[in-house]
Amino acid sequence: MAAVAEETKKISAWRALGMALGNRKTGFMLLFGFASGLPFALFLGTLFAWLTEAEVDLETMGIFSLIGLAYAFQFLWSPLIDKVDIPLLRRLGKRKQWIVPMQLLLGAILVTMSLLEPRTQLGMFSLLAGIGAFASATQDIAINAWRIDVADEVATIDILSTVYQMGYRLSSLVGGALGLIIAARIGWPETYMMMGGILLAVGAVGLFAPNAEGAAELTENDEQVRALRKAGELAPEIRNRALAAVGLLWAAAIGAVLAFMIMSMTYAPADRPNPTEFTLTWGPWIIVATIILPSLIAGWLSGQKKTGRHLLTRDAPPVSGGSYVLDHLYRALVLPLVELVGRMGWSLVLIFAVVLTYRICDAIWGTFAYPFYLGELEYTNDDVAFASKFFGIGAIIAGLALGGLLLTTIGRMATLLIGGILAALTNLLYADMAIGGHTMQAFSDAVGFTYLIEQVPGIGDAALAKLTITIGFENLAIGIAGAAYIAWLSSIVSKKFSAVQYALLSSLTLLVGTLGRGALGEMIENQGYYDVFILTTWIGLGAAVLVCVEWYRESRGKASAGIVAPEAGEAVPAE
Repeated sequence: MAAVAEETKKISAWRALGMALGNRKTGFMLLFGFASGLPFALFLGTLFAWLTEAEVDLETMGIFSLIGLAYAFQFLWSPLIDKVDIPLLRRLGKRKQWIVPMQLLLGAILVTMSLLEPRTQLGMFSLLAGIGAFASATQDIAINAWRIDVADEVATIDILSTVYQMGYRLSSLVGGALGLIIAARIGWPETYMMMGGILLAVGAVGLFAPNAEGAAELTENDEQVRALRKAGELAPEIRNRALAAVGLLWAAAIGAVLAFMIMSMTYAPADRPNPTEFTLTWGPWIIVATIILPSLIAGWLSGQKKTGRHLLTRDAPPVSGGSYVLDHLYRALVLPLVELVGRMGWSLVLIFAVVLTYRICDAIWGTFAYPFYLGELEYTNDDVAFASKFFGIGAIIAGLALGGLLLTTIGRMATLLIGGILAALTNLLYADMAIGGHTMQAFSDAVGFTYLIEQVPGIGDAALAKLTITIGFENLAIGIAGAAYIAWLSSIVSKKFSAVQYALLSSLTLLVGTLGRGALGEMIENQGYYDVFILTTWIGLGAAVLVCVEWYRESRGKASAGIVAPEAGEAVPAE
């Protein structure tokens, strides 16, 4: 009987996978993932190759890299995506009113940049790149929220998250390696014009993407605001005090980031602030001001409501003017945190721990990958391009496909654990490479991979084989872990506040990775790469232990734990 039941479960899972892949939401998710990754690759990757060819100095290129802050701090304006409606565009849908215009704007920016000469029109060029980065980050907020909103029992959050990652990785190949190849043949202006045309086309097609079903999108926000004045809700004076505290904290954080960017763009080179010092000095305080302290305030508010203190005893009359504005600001800025903390309770500490550790190795390592390949191991640019860009991206996509299959067949938490363990253990492969790569070379020879790579014209040899197979295993693990992580992170947030809550949690991953690069770089200088890879292995295994604890917590009662996106075969719990 057990065998029959298991077979039925497998058939059900495969059928669910087929239905999900055939759903139109999945197709648009692939398209949106591509549109999300392409600007990132163009603004923070190939753009620097264009600037180098245009003989722009390194100091100026360093300033261009600051546009990456738009992605790291996107949570600062995420409440706008949840709350603000764009005039005349609201009929497109709650999320599409942001997604489509941002895609069209990005396409127009890339086309305009293609008409400029970077060396002689650098001011306008940098302005457009900065606007493009903010538009791209805004698009990402809305796309992540759209994925969560439209997920259902057919197009599950697990499949949509996997497909999103596939589209994102494909765009990095198109905007990265393929972009370089195209530019070498037709020129950079023509390449960027082509990429702009692609995004304009995606924006036009995105008009036909489905919206969330069953929700009265047009009135949802107003209903939530009106509900704040019903009996049993927190008294307005208590809410306003909390709003003032959170608003001041967020304003201080936004002010610090804006001041840094303005000084970097306008000051003389000798007087410009150091980006690394800013990140290390101000980054932790920005996290404290925008996430930690507001979460504590939200926890206090949730506690007051649960204990019945400072509550309205009767429905309050509708308000207008300043009070109406304050209610809307509370709904946009504070209520998402109150809902998350109230739903998760002290479990949120465990959630934060997993978020801070699960992808930290991958987030930090990216900065030191090329110095390791080119400097430490002394591979050529062609070697690294082949191993990391072409073969490596293929391995990531294969890992994402495998991750999607595992999500459907064995479940979200099991896949999250497997991905975390595999990603951690791949650091040991790099540790072997750091001391000569004898084990990886022997393995490559034994399985016949070395022979295959030796057939690659011009660059194929045994040394390239061990690098390629090492990167391949790492990226395969990253693909599995990435699919599971995005699905898990998406499952935690509430559909009512998906933009803010997802942006907050995902930004923690980016910021902590950024903050850890300085310490890791110092360790590399002092102890070498081998010790670093051993350390990152232990960090990754520690994250896997935390996943086990989180899995146990969820298994004790998923509905009460607040999981809004079930795994395949599970019923959707009530919001």
